[in-house]
Amino acid sequence: MATFNLPLSGAVTQAINPWTAYFHVMGSQFGLVNINLGNSSNPEVEATVLEDVASYGKQLGRMGDVLQVLIHHLDPTKLTPDEQDAISQLTTMLDEIKGVKKRVVAQQAPYRARAS
Repeated sequence: MATFNLPLSGAVTQAINPWTAYFHVMGSQFGLVNINLGNSSNPEVEATVLEDVASYGKQLGRMGDVLQVLIHHLDPTKLTPDEQDAISQLTTMLDEIKGVKKRVVAQQAPYRARAS
């Protein structure tokens, strides 16, 4: 994705999350609902990885691709029925994700053609 900066603006990254601002004051508790906003052992590293390497979606996508390769070379006869079911559910989910990606790319194609 291309980065666009207005003149004299430079690269600005600012996370605006109203949940963080509001629930931080409330102690992450609202009524009977606990909201865990997550903690990172090193937020600076996590932010740098997301900015310079890959988004969470890209990281998960690559892991899914590797899992599909490993599953392809796996002998399912050596697995228990529960293990086979887990692999079946994962491959179904990964196939559904591929379908969504294809559908979104197809929907974006006319707009990309006009932009180029």
